[in-house]
Amino acid sequence: MKVQDAINTAIPALHTTDTVEDALGLLMEHRVRHLPVVDENDHLVGVISEDQMMGANGPDDAVGSLLGNRPVSVRPQEHIFDAARTMVEHGLSTVPVTPPNETRYLGLIRRHDIFDEFAKLMATQRSGAIIALEVDQRDYALAKLVHLIEQNDAKVLAVASEEPDSSTEKIRVTLKLNVTDTTRIRHVLEHNDYHVIASFGEDDSEMQSRVEEFMRYLEV
Repeated sequence: MKVQDAINTAIPALHTTDTVEDALGLLMEHRVRHLPVVDENDHLVGVISEDQMMGANGPDDAVGSLLGNRPVSVRPQEHIFDAARTMVEHGLSTVPVTPPNETRYLGLIRRHDIFDEFAKLMATQRSGAIIALEVDQRDYALAKLVHLIEQNDAKVLAVASEEPDSSTEKIRVTLKLNVTDTTRIRHVLEHNDYHVIASFGEDDSEMQSRVEEFMRYLEV
């Protein structure tokens, strides 16, 4: 999934001449904490936060006067993971999109949009159990892990791994399966030195409820 497939053009960018009062209203309307700022030619000049606006001298201040650092943006051809990394690195709820080597504003990506794509990648809409496990780095091989699961009449719908902070820590792996009963699979994994730390044999309505609750949290 590329950034260009998830660009949001419905939320307007701020202009440098917009007042803080109007800008705060736009933030509240679209339930975000950051918005891009463009000049009269629709070129990106910065990203402004709610905190910056709240620190203004008054509601009639122009948002252009509050901008500081060089604007942050992502490119249409980048992967959605790159947009997520940029958001995390800069603490953003939205990130602008501009063409390569240009400042022309194309739209933005919201944290909510990225979560939607991650949810699809992790097959959250499909029925099945989730298993979280730990394994020593020297023993981790995805092909072996998948093979063990498929030998027990199950399929891996999605997999995510969390890299450890040091070479001595274990890798954490989360698997979405196409079955709800994982009793035998967990036994086989433990027997092969995988430490299962959690297992959720979800019911569809409960999982959907959790996804929707998390999405509402991201919008706050």
